[in-house]
Amino acid sequence: MKNIRDWFVKMTLLQKIIVLAVVILAIFFTYKKIAGSSSAKATYQTATAQKGTIISTVTGSGTVNSDNSNNITTQASGVVSAVYVKDGDKVKAGDKIAELDLDLEGQQKANQAWSAYLSAQNNLKSAQADLYTTQSTMFTDWNTFFNLATDSTYQNSDGSPNNTNRALPEFHIAQDNWLASEAKYKNQQNVVAQAQVAETAAWNAYQQASSIIYAPISGTVSGLSLQKGSVINSQSSNNTSATTTSIAGIKTDAKPTISIDLTEIDVPKIKVGDKATVTLDAFPNKTFTGKVISVDLIGVINSGVTNYPTVILLDNSNDEILPNMSATANIITATKNDALMVPTSAVTTANGASTVQVMQNGVPQTVSVTTGLTSDSDTEITSGLKEGDTVVTATISSAGASSTTRSVFSSFGGGGGGARFIGR
Repeated sequence: MKNIRDWFVKMTLLQKIIVLAVVILAIFFTYKKIAGSSSAKATYQTATAQKGTIISTVTGSGTVNSDNSNNITTQASGVVSAVYVKDGDKVKAGDKIAELDLDLEGQQKANQAWSAYLSAQNNLKSAQADLYTTQSTMFTDWNTFFNLATDSTYQNSDGSPNNTNRALPEFHIAQDNWLASEAKYKNQQNVVAQAQVAETAAWNAYQQASSIIYAPISGTVSGLSLQKGSVINSQSSNNTSATTTSIAGIKTDAKPTISIDLTEIDVPKIKVGDKATVTLDAFPNKTFTGKVISVDLIGVINSGVTNYPTVILLDNSNDEILPNMSATANIITATKNDALMVPTSAVTTANGASTVQVMQNGVPQTVSVTTGLTSDSDTEITSGLKEGDTVVTATISSAGASSTTRSVFSSFGGGGGGARFIGR
């Protein structure tokens, strides 16, 4: 190695340039040879155009709605003294769920609610009494008017009205008294109806504040964790507050619904009644069926993007499906049997024109086609192809074996210790 270094130092500048040029040229031609030996050969992935059933779908994601469930709530506070049901029990609206020993604040809320209920009850009874009075007055005024109207002074012998005499004030007074009484009676009927609603609302409010917790709807109890001795604390320091505490849930037997968002491109393709398949993240290996029951055509704008909420009703109820689970739905918009199909990857569309590459004698030839329905993986071809044609779905290039640059330096010496020059 020292001899090579000394020899290189003693060389003239011109000799050094010549040696370096020779080395560079050797490397260049070696790489050119390598590149030339690595010939690329194209191969193709293909598929056969074949007939079958193609299903066009629109996909959207969303969540399971909570339309078939309700919460068991209370505004009471205190210590649980009894629990009448357990998780999974079926109950009816109004059934007892649990009972409390109210604390001081709970007692005050319950007393206020009971007082409001009694007041609403008294108002209803008073409205009903006034209804009887107005009804009696209406009948009295009607009888007076009827007797007057059928009197010979105001009615002819043939039963026709005597319009001349009926223009007198006496007749109009009797008629107006009856009409006014009738109007008051009808108005009082509305007052009674309003009082009945107020009484019902007051009773419901009392039930929320009372020591007994009731089922709001009929169904199956879920998520109940109350035990005897459990403490339910007040949710607010304001005794008139309507803040409630959730105790458990009740799920009905109604079929679950899925709410998904569709884009402005997809929503015109669907309609109420379209069939759908649904998958849930919680059950990736299960597929549920349903149909579209609602499409919001107004849309919701969020961050500049418009989505159209669409509701799908599942065909069957399932206790495993819980509110707010993530879901993906495929809505079937069109189905066609005996359609000629190719994989969508075989179709190229540009400027509104579609083409495919058809293998002819081992060489791909570009052919113009007309497309129809499109599914997740396939596209219908309505013209340009025939059944059995082989189409290209992908192009693959394979390179030959490549060599290394070690041969560049082999002419200057052996391997292992680097290049060496032989002789001078």
